[in-house]
Amino acid sequence: MRSDEIKKGLERAGTRSLLNALGVNGEELEKPFIAIANSFTTIVPGHAHLDRLAKVVASGIRSGGGVPFEFNTIAICDGIAMGHEGMRYSLPSREVIADSVELMIQAHQFDGMVLLTNCDKITPGMIMAASRVDIPAIVVTGGPMLSGFYKGKKLGFHSIMEAIGEFKSERITYQEFIELERRTCPTLGSCSGMFTANTMACITEALGLSLPGSATIPAVDSKRVIIAKNSGLQIVELVKRDLKPSDIMDKYALENAIMVDMALGGSTNTVLHLLAIASELGIPLTLDTFDEIGRKIPHLCSMIPGGFYAMEDLDRAGGIPAVMKELHPFLHMGALTVTCKIVSENLEDIETIDKEVIRPLSNPIHKEGGIAVLKGNIASRGSVLKIAAVPQEMLAHSGPAKVFDSEEGAIKAIFSSEIQKGDIIVIRFEGPRGGPGMREMLSPTSAIVGLGLITYVALITDGRFSGATQGLCIGHLSPEAAEGGTLAVVRDGDIIEINVPERRINVRLSDEEIQKRLKHLKPLIPKVMKGYLARYSRMVQSADKGAIFRVQD
Repeated sequence: MRSDEIKKGLERAGTRSLLNALGVNGEELEKPFIAIANSFTTIVPGHAHLDRLAKVVASGIRSGGGVPFEFNTIAICDGIAMGHEGMRYSLPSREVIADSVELMIQAHQFDGMVLLTNCDKITPGMIMAASRVDIPAIVVTGGPMLSGFYKGKKLGFHSIMEAIGEFKSERITYQEFIELERRTCPTLGSCSGMFTANTMACITEALGLSLPGSATIPAVDSKRVIIAKNSGLQIVELVKRDLKPSDIMDKYALENAIMVDMALGGSTNTVLHLLAIASELGIPLTLDTFDEIGRKIPHLCSMIPGGFYAMEDLDRAGGIPAVMKELHPFLHMGALTVTCKIVSENLEDIETIDKEVIRPLSNPIHKEGGIAVLKGNIASRGSVLKIAAVPQEMLAHSGPAKVFDSEEGAIKAIFSSEIQKGDIIVIRFEGPRGGPGMREMLSPTSAIVGLGLITYVALITDGRFSGATQGLCIGHLSPEAAEGGTLAVVRDGDIIEINVPERRINVRLSDEEIQKRLKHLKPLIPKVMKGYLARYSRMVQSADKGAIFRVQD
């Protein structure tokens, strides 16, 4: 065992003495040491219950014949960080999480690890660490919260964000606004729609890194405890078999995950995270792969925010196993999973319980998947759009640019009625480097929806969007403005043309005019001069590379 490095031999007497202080001695020194990397914190609703789940996981590890050790990493709530300077720290936290897990695992030479996670950047950060250290690993997600409910309508986090615009435009009363605020998030767990946290949980299951059914079980359901216990048992089996993440997450597993993402109409943030995970694994993956898969995989699940169903509905309908069963003609069925079985074996007895929630291939919501990659002179290396949340009448749109060099400027203009029907809002210098931190733009996109402009106004940015975003909102424009991309020289009134079916996004300028403007572009002055964000800005790569750090010479 790997942990023999710290517990066997005369020269390890000091280590054994320290372990003895923890109550670990005797026959336990002969058992595998299993880490529980826990992102428990009392500030994040999706993570505030993970301390209890950690105890259940530890019980499973002991029952399986291992010795559990728990440590913590950080967790940032995107909802709480939204719309202010705190959002600059969300995506950058992914790299800290990956590094912190790597440090603890390598320093203590664990034999295996359980990754206890739930929200947007924490899950991918932990998977990046698992890919990097490559010891047996299994992921346990904390589960979604239940939906809120008001006046016969299910609520997700997007509901209260959009209500801000609805109240400002007098479309709802103050009392209705307060009721929405009170009812939107009724339990612990990740936000209830197919937002980034839940999309990442679904992708993790599709990758084969978590037990079947685990992604969709609500946080408050007793089945969540059973999954945690069984995952603790299973990690010991993975250690015995020496089944590592690199044995599970190959090219085919990544493609399976992308296919499931397309069928669900998941968050665009998953593109960033899968690119980053693939980089850790040394597997070539580009934006073109997402678009190729998106063109052939139909959109099967009408999920909140763009659709009707919440995570508890998807769970009752059969969860990710049922989605994968519907997709079986496309999936790589021989891909290995943490069950120590291949996908086809995991799906043998699976049936779809509700074919309205999980539609068959013969009756999709859309013939193509929920995410598209657009390219053009304003995004030569690509941009990302959640098609599943775009009104049909906005799939082809052109209009004059209204340009803002920050999210705050755009929000002020939207609420000041400066945006007209037909406009295309441009928010730039919010990419990984220029932001720095590539902030989510849920506040301006929710304002557009709340003000009733979703079928009239588009928004493009080198920043990114929340999984709760709706409308013709195109993010991840690469190269970003801070990198000298065309976005940096777009001016108010320039006509931008978007055609989603043809995957095109262009500004109506000649190449000569673009180059002329770029020659007069002033050098970027960093917005942040000290601390982690300053280092992040210097080290981070562009969105089309997954916003990963550059490899240092």
